Parts: sequence; structure tokens; C-alpha cells
Amino acid sequence: MSISCAVLGTGYWGKNILRNLDALGVLSGFHDADPEARERFGAQYPGATVYTSTEQVLDDPAIQAVVIATPAHTHGALVKQALEAGKHVFVEKPLCLEVAEAGALRDLAAGTGNILMVGHLLLYHPAFLALKKAVEDGDIGRLRYIYSNRASLGKIRRNENALWSFAPHDISMMLALTGRMPNRVVCNGEAWLSPSVADMTLSHFDFGDQLQGHIFVSWLHPFKDHRLVVVGESGMLVFNDTAQGAEKLQRYSHSVGWENDLPVLDKADAVPVPYGAEEPLRSEMQHFLDCCASGSKPRSDAAEGVAVLSVLDMCQRSLDSKSPVALEA
Repeated sequence: MSISCAVLGTGYWGKNILRNLDALGVLSGFHDADPEARERFGAQYPGATVYTSTEQVLDDPAIQAVVIATPAHTHGALVKQALEAGKHVFVEKPLCLEVAEAGALRDLAAGTGNILMVGHLLLYHPAFLALKKAVEDGDIGRLRYIYSNRASLGKIRRNENALWSFAPHDISMMLALTGRMPNRVVCNGEAWLSPSVADMTLSHFDFGDQLQGHIFVSWLHPFKDHRLVVVGESGMLVFNDTAQGAEKLQRYSHSVGWENDLPVLDKADAVPVPYGAEEPLRSEMQHFLDCCASGSKPRSDAAEGVAVLSVLDMCQRSLDSKSPVALEA
């Protein structure tokens, strides 16, 4: 079953979505508020309808699914409009900006019977999928500690801080690996370039049962560092998204023993972990189409989007209050 899709927003990420939906043979049309963008992509994708408004897209009965890649503050209203128009919806992260609104959108999707999927891209990265499988298979034993760094020089924003811009990726991976929400969050950060817009944050997570984690994000970093480290009781896994080939996903079998009450380290060389070669965005778009066709629950469904947003909200409240925030019952 082929699903006809329209894209709202053709900017930094939207243009990549256009390319992938076109390659999958389901790009029926798109809309962008910028007339120059409409003209440019209309020429690039002559088989797609160029809509001059969001309403035109949602009123077209030929469009079965809408992919939203507009600025984050517009997501909630657009998702609601699209669901009410009877469309399946894929929305780039975050689902919206308020937890209560996210819950309402989740319930609306359930009531309409339409798919609502959130773009948490790294859940579809073949290296992360291989890492997650290794964890689930018990390859590194019981989890002890997870940390993620997402830092680079740019892309600097003024309408959302580094936490909201970067951390959803890492929160989604951390929740997927732990299978639960953190009990307690502490988030610290600082704004240097624009008042009240944090350029850097460090969030610490207590998941209980001796499992800890942290996420560091910054757009004022001397080099690009996108790295997820998962430490277990019998091994360690490193997903380095800036590396290529065999160095992107590696396993370390370091161990610690004791001799005369002193720790003795037994260091091991890194061993590459095999992973697939699929483009994450292509896999993510295909997963969305498959779910639309079958009615299956997406890997990053509305409930997962609400969970990620809830953790972001905990981090932001901790950042604002400069104090720990506990998970609400």
C-alpha cells in the first residue's frame, strides 16, 4: 500500500525529508512559507504539488500523511490541525513544547486512529540499533552508567536553548536503553550569547537501582563530539557518530580486579561491533510509511515523544530553579 505524503517545511532538515520521501516514491507535495523555497524545490521535484498554504495541504483528500519539519514552536498546533484533518502525522522533534499539550496530542491521535510519530532520528541509526541489541542480549551485563555528549561549534539559536535543540536525541536513546524514566534530574548550564538562552547544559539522571547517566550539550565547543558511552558490569559500548566505519561502534572489555585491597585494571583493545549501512532518515521514513500502511505502533510513537518531552521539562525546571527535580508520580 502506497501512502501519499506532503511535507510542511523545507528548511535545514525538511529538505532531507523531501529527498528521502521522493526516493521512496511517496512525495506528493509540500508547503513552505518562503516563496523562494517553494519555487526552488518545485523545480527540483516537478512531480510534487507545490501548496501555497498549510490549509491547502490539509484540505487535499489525496494527502494521507503529513510530515512536519517546521520550527519547534509551531509543532503542537500543526500536529493538532493535521490529526483533526484525518492525516497520519510525522513531526520532527520535539513533539511540542508543553508536556500537557503533548499528552493531549497523544490522546487525540489515539482517538482518531491515525499514526502520530516523532522524529527521534537516532533510534533508527543502524549503529544505535546494534548497540541496543547488544545491551538487550546482555552482552555487557547489567547497566551501570550511560553518558552522551552532543557538542559542536554551532548551530547557534536564539529561539531555543542548547538543551532543547540537542538533547532530545540523547534523551530518546537513554530512555530506549534503560526502559524507564529517571527518578531525579539535575541540570546546570549557562547563557553567554543571548540572555536566558543556555549555550551549554549538563544534565545528570538518577534512574534508581544504581543506574546513572548524564548528557552534555553545547554549541560553543571547539570540535564536533557526538558520542554515546554505555558502561555495563562486564563491558562497555561506544557509539561515536563522528567516526566512520569500524570505529563508529566499538566494544571494550576492560575489567577491574582487586589485589591486596588495591584496584587492578585489565585493559582491553576496542573491538568493532558490526552494524548496518542504512541511512537513518531513510529507515525512519520507511518505518513511518510501514506504520501508516499497517496501523502498527511506531518505535518513536506519541507516548515516547511525551516521555522525552517530560524529561526535557524536568531538565528545564532544574536549570531554571538551580535545584534537583524529581519525577512526579
